[in-house]
Amino acid sequence: MARLDPSTFSIVAFDPKTKDLGVAVESKFVAVGAVVPFARAGVGAVATQSYANTAYGPKALAMMKRGLTAKDVLKKLVAADKDAAQRQVGLVDARGRAASYTGKGCIAWAGHLVGSSYACQGNLLAGEEVVKAMSRTFEVTQGDLPVRLLAALSAGQRAGGDRRGQQSAALLVVREDGGYGGFNDRWIDVRVDEHPQPIEELIRAFNVYDVTLLNREDPKDVVRLTSDVVREVQAGLTKLGLYRGPVSGRLDAKTKDAFEGWVEVNNFENKLRRDDTIWGSVLRAFRAEVQHRNA
Repeated sequence: MARLDPSTFSIVAFDPKTKDLGVAVESKFVAVGAVVPFARAGVGAVATQSYANTAYGPKALAMMKRGLTAKDVLKKLVAADKDAAQRQVGLVDARGRAASYTGKGCIAWAGHLVGSSYACQGNLLAGEEVVKAMSRTFEVTQGDLPVRLLAALSAGQRAGGDRRGQQSAALLVVREDGGYGGFNDRWIDVRVDEHPQPIEELIRAFNVYDVTLLNREDPKDVVRLTSDVVREVQAGLTKLGLYRGPVSGRLDAKTKDAFEGWVEVNNFENKLRRDDTIWGSVLRAFRAEVQHRNA
């Protein structure tokens, strides 16, 4: 089988406040999320790319777990790989120490930029501005780690991204016991394997993942169910075929039952409120579905 080159741009990062570790990546290559990102809570995060040596991921995490710094791990990975000149890899450990390597055989433009608790890297890019834009955006964006990672990825694409185009993207953020049911550390694991606009689709998918599985709402992002909002909900439920009553603006039992039915179908039960308010994230998801139905 011919060896494929998943040329890409990525960012690995650590959040010193939450201790979260993550990777965001995009490429003109199918299912880049199955190749590039590796992370383990309390240990580190790795992005391996450009004729990617996927053994770098588990090997790097094992060494960081033993206490080696990202820089020390990087040296050992490169020294042990006879094809290191074709590799590119970024690492960050659970103390925020980051490192990156770009082999001389990586296809231009190829390079990296290491900052405080993060590293950006890419090959076969439109130019150096891609990693610079990612770095700047990651540093100035407000919010938690997934928000900053997605912002950096979007900035890289706006700066030119992979010069061949777009195809897939992924976001992986790990947190101790943060996975589904608390049984693993995969707090966020969202991928777009094949799409003409994978970053935009990744953000859309993350927003659905967020409202379904995560509990990271801004306490201020609550909408009171006024008569105007209730009318909007009733009209939307009618279009979705879930409500047959009047569009009255009155929050009666029939309206509540219909809306709760929509919530349950979409697996948003953990976001139900009983105080005549609705999370803004849930209302936005509802509006998006109604709009999609109208399209």
